[in-house]
Amino acid sequence: MALKKHRPGALAIEQTRDLAAVRAMLERAAMLTDGVEAPSSCYLLAYIGDEPVGVVGIEPRLDAALIRSLYVADAVRSRGLGAKLVAAARKAAHTRGARHLYLFSTEAGEFFHRLGFERVPVVETVKAMRGAPQIEYYRARPEELAREVTWHLDISRDGVIER
Repeated sequence: MALKKHRPGALAIEQTRDLAAVRAMLERAAMLTDGVEAPSSCYLLAYIGDEPVGVVGIEPRLDAALIRSLYVADAVRSRGLGAKLVAAARKAAHTRGARHLYLFSTEAGEFFHRLGFERVPVVETVKAMRGAPQIEYYRARPEELAREVTWHLDISRDGVIER
């Protein structure tokens, strides 16, 4: 349930601490929920009106962040909502000091490539994001990690702050 009322039919993307709603959406999508409660993680929910229709999370680490749990409900797919959620996650990561974004994706690589991500070796992602809940989940399951594909995007020039 949204904490505030949204305009009927209007899209809103907002940060949430309603981890029960995040978990429920991910469970419905049969997506990984391990580590959702990590204190440093940030989740964004997309609403159309007051109905949650999408979610994305970031797990920040020093100057990098891992995008995780991107999901858009079937009923609202092909409307650009996934790209809007990634843009919101990118902004949230940047405001937390991230200069690089990483993610795991074995099925949506072409989608992420269209958004500027490049495929990178899994070992690079693991090294850059060591300690992030999703990374630690896979490190504890090397047979699953071996099947994964990772992607990277340099966001060091996002915003107006030069580093």
